[in-house]
Amino acid sequence: MPTVYIIIYSLYHHIYTLALDAKKGLESQGINVKLFQVPETLSEEILVKLNAPPKPDIPVITVDALTEADAFLFGVPTRFGTFPAQMKSFLDATGALWASGTLAGKFAGTFFSTASQHGGQETTAYTMLTYFAHHGINYVPLGFANSHLFDNSEVVGGSAYGAGTVANGDGS
Repeated sequence: MPTVYIIIYSLYHHIYTLALDAKKGLESQGINVKLFQVPETLSEEILVKLNAPPKPDIPVITVDALTEADAFLFGVPTRFGTFPAQMKSFLDATGALWASGTLAGKFAGTFFSTASQHGGQETTAYTMLTYFAHHGINYVPLGFANSHLFDNSEVVGGSAYGAGTVANGDGS
């Protein structure tokens, strides 16, 4: 049975909530799933000023743990149209895995949240693709397989690049 690692950074738990749903869906198909978060780079003082809730009670992933998964789902909020520094810091630390080709042939998808409908969901996913390409990781987008992506009657998250949500930028 394949193993999928869901790896997230979630400041206000929007991404964490999506990750729990993704985990439930994958497990319903008999897939072995492990949920992780990347290390926080903000100080406790800054997190308090941002009114951030406590971090989810899930393990912090290490770079070496990536070798154990068959596939990954990376979940991130959007920061100025790209993914946050915490995830970038984690992915930047994968140089030894890149040099050895260890992650080549694995699969990855993305999911994301923005503070507005046009807040950068597609660019957030797109900026993560460079890591996948350099590692030889096969990117698996949603495409336009879900009809809600064509529905203009309400604000919806997600795109051909992955699942998404629109959440208020104040953490609510």
